[in-house]
Amino acid sequence: MYGPVRLRGVSSESAMSAFVIAHSVSSRRAVGIWLLCIAALIVAMLAVGGLTRLTGSGLSITEWDPIVGAIPPLSHADWQEAFRKYQQIPQYHFENPGMTLEAFKGIFWWEWIHRFLGRFIGFAFLIPFAWFAATGAIGRKDWGRMIMVFALGGLQGFVGWWMVESGLEVRVAVSQYRLAIHLGVAVLLLGAVLWVALEYLRAPSPPRGRMAGKSRAAIAAYAFAGLVFVQMLLGAIVAGLHAGLIYNTWPLMNGRFGPELPFAQGWISFFENPGLAQFDHRIVAYAVVIFAYFFWQWIMRQRVEAVARFAADVVLIVTVAQAALGIFTLLFAAPVALAALHQVVAALLFCAAVWQAFELTSPDPVQRA
Repeated sequence: MYGPVRLRGVSSESAMSAFVIAHSVSSRRAVGIWLLCIAALIVAMLAVGGLTRLTGSGLSITEWDPIVGAIPPLSHADWQEAFRKYQQIPQYHFENPGMTLEAFKGIFWWEWIHRFLGRFIGFAFLIPFAWFAATGAIGRKDWGRMIMVFALGGLQGFVGWWMVESGLEVRVAVSQYRLAIHLGVAVLLLGAVLWVALEYLRAPSPPRGRMAGKSRAAIAAYAFAGLVFVQMLLGAIVAGLHAGLIYNTWPLMNGRFGPELPFAQGWISFFENPGLAQFDHRIVAYAVVIFAYFFWQWIMRQRVEAVARFAADVVLIVTVAQAALGIFTLLFAAPVALAALHQVVAALLFCAAVWQAFELTSPDPVQRA
């Protein structure tokens, strides 16, 4: 009479267990979707950051105030004060002398939106994280890496200001080295958020990456993602040197295989010579396309899961699209719209490469048919 209650042949203990499992899966999926939204916001910030650079807006705000700086000028006097500070830096004197207040507002808003997005992403991460941690959707074992991701986002804000500082006293633009570091930290943050999101969107399983060293497919996928990352850093060097405005021919560089006098400054020419920086970016782009194609062919011949094959398809498609977009951006001398789109698609290619690496990371992914 008082034995286990059964409903349609299922014991109360089994029903409760099923409920707990379903709740756990639902909670993990909610965390995964939240992190995917954070990743999308980071891609949006990369897009706005690219537009900020392309419109020459990055030095329009000459102070870093994480709290008060969130409020834009609200009165004519506030705008005059912000403009006065901008008029004291070299960029105004050498590139924008005689700029009007209305023109200044045009570049100011790009930089303000870029910084606002950074602050918004911080709150969009911290507040839901606190909720998910309190409700148990994010277990204690994951608190550490979530805090590390948040700290990486904070570091990105600091690096951004460090980059802006390089253009306030002597230069008329930011240092290409600091620009590359700023982009690199943002891309690493994007990859970390996306990887954790993918883990939470799957059923609980042993942490991926622990056995990846045994898989040639996983090693190759990691190598490809690393190559895309390096290519994005080279793109930042090209952008910082305005190297997209020269040698606007393809496949040759004004009739030559490479730039003129590529090593006139010695080894530092790799980072200081605009022509050589563009050449390096071209060569690595070819390497990315070749790697993506032959790796895709290899994956298609293996017994891997359908989702891993689909990830390889996406990587190849985005790679080809990005290469074509890069060529058109070069031929048209880097117009703002094409150059900004080129940066966004680069971020999407990196995301696709991370996804591919995730799908191929297991003790033996080739046997997971």
